[in-house]
Amino acid sequence: MSSRYVDGRVSVIMPVYNAGRFIGRALESVFKQTYRDIEIVLVDDCSTDNSAEIIKSYQTEHPEIIYHLQEKNMGAGVARNMALEMATGRYVAFLDSDDVWLPDKISRQISLMKQKEAQFSYAAIEMIDENDMVVKTKRSIREECDYYYLLKNTIIATSSVVVDRVLAGDFRMSLRRGGQDYATWLKLLRGGTIAHGINEVLVKYRLTPGSLSSNKFKSIRQVWEIQVNDEQINVFKASVNIIFFLINALKKYLF
Repeated sequence: MSSRYVDGRVSVIMPVYNAGRFIGRALESVFKQTYRDIEIVLVDDCSTDNSAEIIKSYQTEHPEIIYHLQEKNMGAGVARNMALEMATGRYVAFLDSDDVWLPDKISRQISLMKQKEAQFSYAAIEMIDENDMVVKTKRSIREECDYYYLLKNTIIATSSVVVDRVLAGDFRMSLRRGGQDYATWLKLLRGGTIAHGINEVLVKYRLTPGSLSSNKFKSIRQVWEIQVNDEQINVFKASVNIIFFLINALKKYLF
């Protein structure tokens, strides 16, 4: 194992941008994890609200928080890459600043990854509103996901992902402004890697006004560009993939 990483440690990767309304709830969900060896790497992408003050108020009692302020706003992908460079853990777990984890989320996924010798794991989510009320219950996921399945599906939620950097290597997020998470998961699954999932809700994904359209329906063009440009998939196959991707996205949000 590379001596660069602390074995057993989970580094939580959290980009921050004007997250003051919800970041406290996200952080509290990390503090409540049953898995103990956790550090939290927060990269602030030049927030203009009170995000920094909230984070600093938690740092006094939580030395596991590492905070970095970017010099200029460069997007979530760049912020996540900075956090990945700063992280010391063998495992990296992604959490968006408005989402929430259930208490046994990390312990369950680390156990699964050790059992399966897996590079990559994810879990099912349920959707909540701004007041933490459930607006969509669990959407079942497959317990295994490969590259070809991901081309047609929205199965992997960013806030559910844990990656073993010893097995997967020292990866970085795509630098795309949009869709960088999807592009990164495809890159990690190239060459036959299997992502292992837990078909139980371990993450509460927050829907806020505009998120349905801006993050999903408008992302179809980004998915197309990623498949054609980044993955070099021919136009016909990419078109078929996009049709399935859109159908599955509609099922996820509307049914």
